[in-house]
Amino acid sequence: MRHGKKINHLGRKTAHRKSMLANMACSLIEHKRINTTVAKAKALKQFVEPMITKSKEDTTHNRRIVMARLRQKDAVAELFRDVAAKVADRPGGYTRIIKLGNRLGDNADMAMIELVDYNEIYNADKKAKKTTRRSRRGGSKPAAAPVVETKATNEEE
Repeated sequence: MRHGKKINHLGRKTAHRKSMLANMACSLIEHKRINTTVAKAKALKQFVEPMITKSKEDTTHNRRIVMARLRQKDAVAELFRDVAAKVADRPGGYTRIIKLGNRLGDNADMAMIELVDYNEIYNADKKAKKTTRRSRRGGSKPAAAPVVETKATNEEE
């Protein structure tokens, strides 16, 4: 039974788990995508997304909260400077988990976790498709210009 088990402990003690997630989050912020196991990727998603939300509002309090969890000054600076500017208009869902298959050594499920706004392959078609929404009625079909025939009659001459 898993009553009251809200987080995956990942087979580690609390201090080790917090340190590992902080290091993985710093690597994700620095490299924009990392490869890891599916379980760690899901735990990292829950760990890093609230901090990205806090970085959208650059206050001293938010910087201190994020710094207390990440513990790397360079990663916090890049998060508030670069990443926050890219995700400013996004209302959540800053990361994406893509499953990669199984690892050769121990057959563990592997995944790639990445920041959504930094992937140019997935975002290229969405930016190109920006069109206005059209009505469903379909009443504005371009009609062909009516052909006007002029007849030359003897009366005009």
